Amino acid sequence: MLRFKYRLWLFADRLFGLLVRAVFALLRLLGPDSGPRIGAWITRNLGPLTSANRIGRDNIAGAFPEKSEAERAAILTEAWDNLGRVACEYVHMDRIWDFDPANPEAGRITASPETVALYERLREDGKPAIVFSAHLANWELPAIAAAKHGIESAVLYRTPNSPAVAKEILRLRQDSMGTLVAAGMSAPFKLARALERGKHIGMLVDQRFGRGPRIDFLGRPAFANPLLAQLARRFDCPVHGARAIRLPGGRFRLDLTEEIALPRDAEGLIDIEAATQAMNSVIEGWVREYPGQWLWMHRRWR
Repeated sequence: MLRFKYRLWLFADRLFGLLVRAVFALLRLLGPDSGPRIGAWITRNLGPLTSANRIGRDNIAGAFPEKSEAERAAILTEAWDNLGRVACEYVHMDRIWDFDPANPEAGRITASPETVALYERLREDGKPAIVFSAHLANWELPAIAAAKHGIESAVLYRTPNSPAVAKEILRLRQDSMGTLVAAGMSAPFKLARALERGKHIGMLVDQRFGRGPRIDFLGRPAFANPLLAQLARRFDCPVHGARAIRLPGGRFRLDLTEEIALPRDAEGLIDIEAATQAMNSVIEGWVREYPGQWLWMHRRWR
């Protein structure tokens, strides 16, 4: 009976995978402008009907008690808009990425001269480095930017629950983001091995991690993932923050921070809990700057 149920589930998952591939093909035909616009319209209208909308509403209210109901509602609407665009941009990342270092303001992807110089320094300095990011705007772009700038990197990602969907997403990602490391028991060892080899590692660190230290995030206590702080303590390598900001007209701006001075303990080693707080404090600043571009529909505070 269990074997039959497993086979039935596997068959259903394969059918779902075919459906996802068909949807991706349709989005590809719609192009990098129309597809994301349609996705944004769908999530703006259907998102408020889901239970995730209440989560987002409560999260925004807790983070911005000083804002009016109308202001908080506008943030949530923009967040749904952004999520729909991100979902439909997966199949167009090769078209969206058009950054030209010689003319950094000309295309869909822009970056300041300072950010371009930082990417070049990371590529040329011969040292490993850790880069943290967050679910802001299109959060795939920082990893793509590193690869496009010739930076050898390993990027942690979460595998979708559906194997068929995971296969499709991996197919879209694997040629544009360096080495992809699936989240799981072996992930810390793989990331450590990458640093040992002088590579750079990247990770989104703004979601809840129940086994991590308790930090302050947007004015409330939250559990955070200490993995990057642990690796920074072990390898004592530079740590940077990377983000993409969504601009009008389907454009994005890339930002890369200078090396962040992480707190150290009495022995001169990086303090894991304080370093985790420091990274999340940077992300908090990003969220406060562009609140409508963050993924509020996650149970960050549980």
